Amino acid sequence: MRWGTAGLVASALTLALAACGGLGKAPGAITPKAVAERTTIDFSRVANYSRPKLPAYFDGTVRSLDNSPAANANDDRVATLGRVLFYDLRLSTNDRASCASCHQQAIGFTDAMRFSNGISTAGTTDFHAMRLGNLRYWQPGTTFWDRRAASVEAQASHPFHSLVEMGWGENMGGFGALTRKMAGIGYYPGLFAWAFGDPAISEARIQLALARFTRAMIASSSRWDTGYARVFSAAAPDRALDVDLPGFTPQENRGRHLFMADASRGGAGCSACHLPPTFALSADAHSNGLDAGETRLFKAPSLRNVALAGPYMHDGRFATLAEVIDFYDHGIQDGPALDPRLRRGKTPQRLNLSAQDRAALVAFLMTLSDPKLTTDPKFSDPFRR
Repeated sequence: MRWGTAGLVASALTLALAACGGLGKAPGAITPKAVAERTTIDFSRVANYSRPKLPAYFDGTVRSLDNSPAANANDDRVATLGRVLFYDLRLSTNDRASCASCHQQAIGFTDAMRFSNGISTAGTTDFHAMRLGNLRYWQPGTTFWDRRAASVEAQASHPFHSLVEMGWGENMGGFGALTRKMAGIGYYPGLFAWAFGDPAISEARIQLALARFTRAMIASSSRWDTGYARVFSAAAPDRALDVDLPGFTPQENRGRHLFMADASRGGAGCSACHLPPTFALSADAHSNGLDAGETRLFKAPSLRNVALAGPYMHDGRFATLAEVIDFYDHGIQDGPALDPRLRRGKTPQRLNLSAQDRAALVAFLMTLSDPKLTTDPKFSDPFRR
């Protein structure tokens, strides 16, 4: 990414903000009238996106999974711009759709619809909208269910180009038409100048801002976190992941054990692919056997907030978590892309769990819901509607 002078200015702004600490106070920063009239953004009080307070177990083992490129290290001003971009309906061709239309904060930044509408109810997306929490902890960093985008930055452009989602296909002028529209929206020149040092609006800068905002969506405040923080020890076997957690019901602890332990210890082995504490997908995961003969390698989102809303899987075929557990128990189909961890010898696994154990797994997944991420004002709609 070539930033030139703008990049040097942005770096200087980042250093200045880091020196301010906590809220990112910037004495003397004046919010332009156009920004203040349409949004709640305050240039003198910048939300903390880049330095979140995380539990002790979000240590080097987790940081090693961070897919943030060095060229896009988090910056609070740029992330704040990303928040505005994420919620702005005016970035669609007909002012009807935004990123947040399909990725809704209250339900873990996903959509309760099986397939999402964008600029029109006449068309829907090809895949179910993925949850966004902890997306930064997936290696190698590719995005979408089919891994077609190389990075979170590259992914940010796709919805804009989509004729279904934001509508800026070539017949509508592409990204050039979008940036020209944005230049005529009163609050954007001031926001881009504040974030990057000059008011130039470009696809690359939009990618950077949206990627910084969405990577900041870290889920780490669930009931599971509260319990695990009390037993965690980096020196303990398996970092104490398979230890009964205080505050859990017997059913939830049974589900926790099934999730964390492999078959040799009487578990279902879920954590081999869905890695705690982020519950993001393992870097070497293949496909999960939804269909016989599958050759594609799919990517799943983190399981954080998975219980807040269905449907589930890339095509939303399962309406409930109970259906998902039933599938992993006895419905996996064979194919060239099936993950080896889902085989027992040469055939797909059949866990044959009891109804009580399947219910316990659902109960455990419900403990991964994070009320902080789903209500945090810095990830909420900044517009004065």
